[in-house]
Amino acid sequence: MKKATKKEINEIKKIFIGKYADAVTELKYKNLYELLISVMLSAQCTDKRVNIITPALFEKYPDTKSLSSASLNDIKELIKSCSFFNNKAKNLIKMAQKVENDFDGEIPLDEKKLISLAGVGQKTAHVVLIEFSGENLMAVDTHVFRVAHRLGLSNAPTAIKTEIELTKKFKDHLHILHQAMVLFGRYICTAKNPKCDKCFLSEFCKSKESFKAR
Repeated sequence: MKKATKKEINEIKKIFIGKYADAVTELKYKNLYELLISVMLSAQCTDKRVNIITPALFEKYPDTKSLSSASLNDIKELIKSCSFFNNKAKNLIKMAQKVENDFDGEIPLDEKKLISLAGVGQKTAHVVLIEFSGENLMAVDTHVFRVAHRLGLSNAPTAIKTEIELTKKFKDHLHILHQAMVLFGRYICTAKNPKCDKCFLSEFCKSKESFKAR
């Protein structure tokens, strides 16, 4: 697929920042603990579903101390409508235990330390740091990956390599651009039947001909 030129990249960046400067995650949380759990649960699951699950979970287990001693079956029951709930339940408890044992009950705002927690990979760590601290990082989920490729910003085969390309090309304002690409991919540049008639980046799209052919 044709790649975006430097001029196109700068224009795309400018438009995204203008449209989504104040955008934040659609996950509902009150603190770092709730944000981390919500992001962990959102893997392969919609934010809408996570927001339905978490109120009861947070009410019963409001911090890492209570979660660290939770019954695995109880956590499974609370999050059972979430995809991969068996593994996620195990990871939530292990995460809480490590935070209690290794970090004195304080969730670390450090990428390497976050990734050391069960169930927290680079993408999850970056999303937490982007949302909570506004750090200049990029995180690539399915929406960002799709948008990046359709706009010719990347042709990398993996999320990690796409993240590296986007970081190199955009350089700054990455926290805004991440959220912009998530929301743009979720509501306009959708996987199936993208809303090309509502797209404000159609002049930069490298895929629109394939959509017309459908």
